[in-house]
Amino acid sequence: MTPVQQQRYLRHTLLAQVGEEGQERLLRSSALIIGCGGLGSPAALYLAAAGVGRIGLVDPDHVDQSNLQRQILFKEEQVGTAKTEAAAERLQSLNPDLVIEQHQVRFSVNNAMEVAKDYDLIVDGSDNFPTRYLTNDCAFFLKKPLIYGSIFQFDGQVTVFNPTQEGPCYRCLLPDAPAADAVPNCAEAGVLGALPGIVGSLQAMEALKVLLKIGESPLGKLICYDALRSDFRNIKLRRNPKCILCGDQPTLTQLRYEGHSCPANSPYQDMMPNDFRDLLAQGWQGLLLDVRTPAEREAYAIEGSYFLPLQELPERFHEIPRDKPIVIYCKAGIRSANACHFLAEQGFNDLTNLTGGIDAW
Repeated sequence: MTPVQQQRYLRHTLLAQVGEEGQERLLRSSALIIGCGGLGSPAALYLAAAGVGRIGLVDPDHVDQSNLQRQILFKEEQVGTAKTEAAAERLQSLNPDLVIEQHQVRFSVNNAMEVAKDYDLIVDGSDNFPTRYLTNDCAFFLKKPLIYGSIFQFDGQVTVFNPTQEGPCYRCLLPDAPAADAVPNCAEAGVLGALPGIVGSLQAMEALKVLLKIGESPLGKLICYDALRSDFRNIKLRRNPKCILCGDQPTLTQLRYEGHSCPANSPYQDMMPNDFRDLLAQGWQGLLLDVRTPAEREAYAIEGSYFLPLQELPERFHEIPRDKPIVIYCKAGIRSANACHFLAEQGFNDLTNLTGGIDAW
């Protein structure tokens, strides 16, 4: 380490479990952060401050006004800027020694292995189930530790999945993906801004322990935080011998997208973004309906879409033509699924929900 680095990391090197050798290990290490949102923000800041030498940032989105309540990487003047670009600027100003690599793409089946292959571990800061399954599977196939975190309103969860050690994977915890409209994300359900700060910081702590090879990781243990009750508790996780990924007779041997299919009696159908692009290319003549908020619409919208916020739908649904097929989208596919249900109750019968919303688009 240089004299400047010795001074910067002095509080680390004073620790017997870290020392100069451990700090040098951090400077040589790398971490990939999936999502620069509520969880990725504190995780990235603490890993950068700790001196993790190379940090990769994966996020296709741009900074929105509504992000600033919890995504502490960003500033007011960065609204409209690509999140990876704004995050890289902040992290580089915090610690100029680091290499910050931007991946302004959606983490997908097509790019996940290539993006993640050269990092020591993966931090999952995603906010949707398809990406969580994909991140888990990618980490398993690449044999890399995965630092998992999730939040919902006032509750948070953290654990570590490590395919090189005995223990479960995310599919052991949740074998089947929930339906598209079963569990809302922050955009639909809300979240108190400090909660992702706590959970993201816990993820950073677990990542540093893995990189330093100190302490005990919560392998086979889900750390649950209830903010309203100020309560931490641990739930034991066990490897599922029937898990399709890490079980005794695995059947999942390559990455796949865990899309959500509608039940047979559903009043609408789901459609993947790529399938809808193909439909548009064929001259589709339906109505593309955007049910997000005005702020979300202003930040980005799919060209040619008709805007009608979900909260105004009960009073304004008569504006929607009944003689055209309708494809509805929101941010992640949950509000649009609710809009499909509502319109079906009003007698509309050619309804499609854009799976994954504009995030997947």
